[in-house]
Amino acid sequence: MKNKTVIILSVLILAVLFIGGGYMYKNNQTQEMVTLAKERASVFKRDYSYTQGTKDAKVQLVEFFDPACETCAQFHPYVKELMQEHDGKIELVLRYAPFHEGSEQVVKMLEATKKQGLFMKTLEMTFGMQKYWVKHHKANLDKLWGLLPRVGLDMEKLIEDMKDPELDKIVKQDIADAKTLGATKTPSYYVNGKPLQSFGLRQLKELINSEL
Repeated sequence: MKNKTVIILSVLILAVLFIGGGYMYKNNQTQEMVTLAKERASVFKRDYSYTQGTKDAKVQLVEFFDPACETCAQFHPYVKELMQEHDGKIELVLRYAPFHEGSEQVVKMLEATKKQGLFMKTLEMTFGMQKYWVKHHKANLDKLWGLLPRVGLDMEKLIEDMKDPELDKIVKQDIADAKTLGATKTPSYYVNGKPLQSFGLRQLKELINSEL
Protein backbone atom coordinates (compact mmCIF):
# COMPACT_ATOMS: atom_id res chain seq x y z
CA MET A 1 0.00 0.00 0.00
CA LYS A 2 2.86 2.29 0.92
CA ASN A 3 4.63 1.57 -2.38
CA LYS A 4 1.41 2.27 -4.28
CA THR A 5 1.07 5.65 -2.57
CA VAL A 6 4.68 6.51 -3.44
CA ILE A 7 4.08 5.60 -7.10
CA ILE A 8 0.90 7.70 -7.27
CA LEU A 9 2.67 10.69 -5.70
CA SER A 10 5.59 10.29 -8.09
CA VAL A 11 3.25 10.26 -11.10
CA LEU A 12 1.44 13.38 -9.82
CA ILE A 13 4.73 15.21 -9.27
CA LEU A 14 5.93 14.31 -12.76
CA ALA A 15 2.61 15.49 -14.24
CA VAL A 16 2.87 18.83 -12.42
CA LEU A 17 6.48 19.25 -13.56
CA PHE A 18 5.51 18.43 -17.16
CA ILE A 19 2.62 20.89 -17.21
CA GLY A 20 4.68 23.55 -15.45
CA GLY A 21 7.56 23.01 -17.86
CA GLY A 22 5.25 23.39 -20.85
CA TYR A 23 3.81 26.60 -19.42
CA MET A 24 7.27 28.01 -18.73
CA TYR A 25 8.40 27.12 -22.27
CA LYS A 26 5.42 28.93 -23.83
CA ASN A 27 5.87 31.89 -21.50
CA ASN A 28 9.59 32.13 -22.29
CA GLN A 29 8.84 31.87 -26.01
CA THR A 30 6.32 34.72 -25.73
CA GLN A 31 8.80 36.85 -23.78
CA GLU A 32 11.44 36.22 -26.44
CA MET A 33 9.03 37.49 -29.10
CA VAL A 34 8.22 40.60 -27.05
CA THR A 35 11.95 41.30 -26.64
CA LEU A 36 12.42 40.79 -30.38
CA ALA A 37 9.55 43.19 -31.05
CA LYS A 38 11.29 45.90 -29.04
CA GLU A 39 14.82 45.29 -30.32
CA ARG A 40 14.02 44.56 -33.97
CA ALA A 41 10.73 46.24 -34.76
CA SER A 42 11.45 45.99 -38.49
CA VAL A 43 11.02 42.20 -38.38
CA PHE A 44 7.34 42.82 -37.68
CA LYS A 45 6.86 45.91 -39.81
CA ARG A 46 8.87 47.01 -42.84
CA ASP A 47 8.74 50.46 -44.45
CA TYR A 48 6.83 49.01 -47.41
CA SER A 49 4.33 47.04 -45.30
CA TYR A 50 0.66 47.82 -45.79
CA THR A 51 -0.86 49.25 -42.62
CA GLN A 52 -4.30 50.29 -41.44
CA GLY A 53 -5.25 52.20 -38.33
CA THR A 54 -3.36 54.59 -36.12
CA LYS A 55 0.44 54.44 -36.21
CA ASP A 56 0.70 55.18 -32.48
CA ALA A 57 -2.10 52.77 -31.54
CA LYS A 58 -1.83 50.86 -28.28
CA VAL A 59 -1.92 47.54 -30.14
CA GLN A 60 0.05 46.51 -33.20
CA LEU A 61 -1.58 43.52 -34.90
CA VAL A 62 0.74 41.85 -37.41
CA GLU A 63 -0.72 39.26 -39.78
CA PHE A 64 1.29 37.03 -42.10
CA PHE A 65 -1.07 35.83 -44.81
CA ASP A 66 -1.19 33.94 -48.09
CA PRO A 67 -3.77 35.20 -50.64
CA ALA A 68 -4.45 31.57 -51.60
CA CYS A 69 -5.07 30.53 -47.98
CA GLU A 70 -8.71 29.67 -47.31
CA THR A 71 -8.45 30.40 -43.58
CA CYS A 72 -6.91 33.81 -44.34
CA ALA A 73 -9.93 34.63 -46.49
CA GLN A 74 -12.31 33.44 -43.76
CA PHE A 75 -10.56 35.48 -41.04
CA HIS A 76 -10.28 38.70 -43.04
CA PRO A 77 -13.83 39.91 -42.19
CA TYR A 78 -13.22 39.12 -38.50
CA VAL A 79 -10.04 41.19 -38.46
CA LYS A 80 -11.96 43.98 -40.19
CA GLU A 81 -14.60 43.84 -37.45
CA LEU A 82 -11.93 43.97 -34.73
CA MET A 83 -10.46 47.08 -36.36
CA GLN A 84 -13.87 48.75 -36.38
CA GLU A 85 -14.69 47.64 -32.84
CA HIS A 86 -11.42 49.09 -31.52
CA ASP A 87 -11.24 52.06 -33.86
CA GLY A 88 -8.06 54.04 -33.30
CA LYS A 89 -6.62 51.49 -30.86
CA ILE A 90 -5.16 48.96 -33.32
CA GLU A 91 -2.61 49.28 -36.08
CA LEU A 92 -2.93 46.39 -38.54
CA VAL A 93 0.24 45.39 -40.40
CA LEU A 94 -0.18 42.97 -43.30
CA ARG A 95 2.79 40.80 -44.28
CA TYR A 96 3.14 38.13 -46.95
CA ALA A 97 3.74 34.42 -46.39
CA PRO A 98 3.13 32.83 -49.82
CA PHE A 99 3.36 29.18 -48.84
CA HIS A 100 0.93 27.88 -51.48
CA GLU A 101 2.23 26.96 -54.92
CA GLY A 102 1.89 29.92 -57.27
CA SER A 103 1.15 32.43 -54.49
CA GLU A 104 4.31 34.48 -54.99
CA GLN A 105 3.03 35.84 -58.31
CA VAL A 106 -0.28 36.79 -56.70
CA VAL A 107 1.61 38.55 -53.91
CA LYS A 108 3.63 40.53 -56.46
CA MET A 109 0.38 41.49 -58.17
CA LEU A 110 -1.10 42.69 -54.85
CA GLU A 111 2.02 44.66 -54.04
CA ALA A 112 1.93 46.31 -57.47
CA THR A 113 -1.68 47.49 -56.90
CA LYS A 114 -0.38 49.82 -54.18
CA LYS A 115 0.86 52.14 -56.94
CA GLN A 116 -2.77 52.58 -57.98
CA GLY A 117 -4.07 52.91 -54.42
CA LEU A 118 -6.16 49.75 -54.81
CA PHE A 119 -4.38 47.26 -52.58
CA MET A 120 -7.15 46.59 -50.04
CA LYS A 121 -9.91 46.64 -52.63
CA THR A 122 -7.97 44.10 -54.72
CA LEU A 123 -7.14 41.95 -51.70
CA GLU A 124 -10.79 41.74 -50.65
CA MET A 125 -11.86 40.79 -54.17
CA THR A 126 -9.03 38.24 -54.31
CA PHE A 127 -10.23 36.65 -51.08
CA GLY A 128 -13.88 36.83 -52.12
CA MET A 129 -13.26 35.13 -55.49
CA GLN A 130 -10.70 32.65 -54.17
CA LYS A 131 -12.63 29.56 -55.28
CA TYR A 132 -12.25 30.61 -58.93
CA TRP A 133 -8.48 30.90 -58.98
CA VAL A 134 -7.28 28.47 -56.29
CA LYS A 135 -7.61 24.76 -57.06
CA HIS A 136 -6.19 21.95 -54.93
CA HIS A 137 -4.25 24.54 -52.87
CA LYS A 138 -2.55 25.92 -55.99
CA ALA A 139 -2.83 29.57 -57.00
CA ASN A 140 -3.44 30.42 -60.66
CA LEU A 141 -2.77 34.07 -61.45
CA ASP A 142 -4.02 33.66 -65.03
CA LYS A 143 -7.51 32.76 -63.75
CA LEU A 144 -7.43 35.64 -61.26
CA TRP A 145 -6.22 38.07 -63.92
CA GLY A 146 -9.57 38.20 -65.72
CA LEU A 147 -11.29 39.26 -62.48
CA LEU A 148 -8.95 42.14 -61.63
CA PRO A 149 -10.54 44.82 -63.89
CA ARG A 150 -13.59 44.65 -61.61
CA VAL A 151 -11.80 46.71 -58.97
CA GLY A 152 -10.90 49.45 -61.43
CA LEU A 153 -7.26 48.58 -62.04
CA ASP A 154 -5.36 49.94 -65.01
CA MET A 155 -4.19 46.55 -66.29
CA GLU A 156 -1.44 47.88 -68.57
CA LYS A 157 0.07 49.82 -65.69
CA LEU A 158 -0.25 46.76 -63.44
CA ILE A 159 1.67 44.63 -65.94
CA GLU A 160 4.50 47.18 -66.02
CA ASP A 161 4.55 47.66 -62.25
CA MET A 162 4.81 43.90 -61.70
CA LYS A 163 8.12 43.92 -63.59
CA ASP A 164 9.73 46.00 -60.84
CA PRO A 165 12.59 43.90 -59.34
CA GLU A 166 11.86 45.46 -55.94
CA LEU A 167 8.79 43.22 -55.70
CA ASP A 168 10.98 40.11 -55.59
CA LYS A 169 12.99 41.66 -52.75
CA ILE A 170 9.79 42.41 -50.82
CA VAL A 171 8.53 38.84 -51.16
CA LYS A 172 11.90 37.41 -50.06
CA GLN A 173 12.10 39.81 -47.10
CA ASP A 174 8.61 38.91 -45.85
CA ILE A 175 9.35 35.20 -46.16
CA ALA A 176 12.61 35.71 -44.25
CA ASP A 177 10.84 37.66 -41.50
CA ALA A 178 8.14 35.00 -41.26
CA LYS A 179 10.88 32.40 -40.80
CA THR A 180 12.59 34.50 -38.13
CA LEU A 181 9.32 34.77 -36.19
CA GLY A 182 8.44 31.12 -36.63
CA ALA A 183 5.38 31.85 -38.76
CA THR A 184 5.07 28.50 -40.53
CA LYS A 185 1.30 28.59 -41.11
CA THR A 186 -1.16 31.15 -42.39
CA PRO A 187 -2.62 33.23 -41.04
CA SER A 188 -0.10 33.86 -38.26
CA TYR A 189 -0.83 36.70 -35.85
CA TYR A 190 1.38 38.72 -33.52
CA VAL A 191 -0.05 41.21 -31.03
CA ASN A 192 2.55 43.68 -29.76
CA GLY A 193 5.15 41.05 -30.58
CA LYS A 194 3.30 38.23 -28.81
CA PRO A 195 2.46 35.25 -31.04
CA LEU A 196 -1.03 33.78 -31.03
CA GLN A 197 -0.09 30.50 -29.37
CA SER A 198 -3.44 28.74 -29.84
CA PHE A 199 -5.19 29.59 -33.12
CA GLY A 200 -8.78 30.78 -33.06
CA LEU A 201 -10.91 33.91 -33.19
CA ARG A 202 -11.69 33.81 -29.46
CA GLN A 203 -8.00 33.45 -28.66
CA LEU A 204 -7.11 36.36 -30.95
CA LYS A 205 -9.73 38.59 -29.31
CA GLU A 206 -8.47 37.64 -25.86
CA LEU A 207 -4.86 38.41 -26.78
CA ILE A 208 -5.84 41.80 -28.22
CA ASN A 209 -8.01 42.64 -25.20
CA SER A 210 -5.17 41.70 -22.84
CA GLU A 211 -2.99 44.29 -24.56
CA LEU A 212 -5.72 46.94 -24.55
